[in-house]
Amino acid sequence: MKTKVQILREEKHLTQTELAEKSGLSLRTIQRIEAGNILKGFTLKALAKSFEVQPEDLISDAQDDPEIKRAKLINFSALSSLVIPFGNIIFPSILTYKSKEPKAKELGKSILTVQIIYTFVLGTLMLISPFIQKAFSLNFPLFIVFLVLLKVINIYIIFKNGMSLTQKSDLYIKLKYSIL
Repeated sequence: MKTKVQILREEKHLTQTELAEKSGLSLRTIQRIEAGNILKGFTLKALAKSFEVQPEDLISDAQDDPEIKRAKLINFSALSSLVIPFGNIIFPSILTYKSKEPKAKELGKSILTVQIIYTFVLGTLMLISPFIQKAFSLNFPLFIVFLVLLKVINIYIIFKNGMSLTQKSDLYIKLKYSIL
């Protein structure tokens, strides 16, 4: 997905090097911006001046992309596991397979893969925790420690992916291979 900076640069028939010289920024900075880094401060103002546009015109509108909106909905629907058992699989899978947007479907499958593995690990730890508790003669319910720890980790994954979808239109935490 091209950034607004890259689109404007190409419309003006500028190379990255020429844009760097015109804006007073380094070539590496231009490359980072076109790779998806967030524009702010001096960099935003320098590029806006170079393109003769308002700074707000350069800020990415990934939030307006329907595919990314759908992927964010799929991602945040995994939070339903805090209330409904297996909600982190049920709701994202329904939203993923009802999605008509190819990118949202692909991102949804990646989200589902992570959630399925998370649920498998959580279930396994819940099953073996009484045995571990007995083996080490622990007096507190070990399954609660596993449950709280893994729920916090899952919430972190969901929010980290949500922020990454907003900023870079891609997931931050995803597996190399999908099981779906």
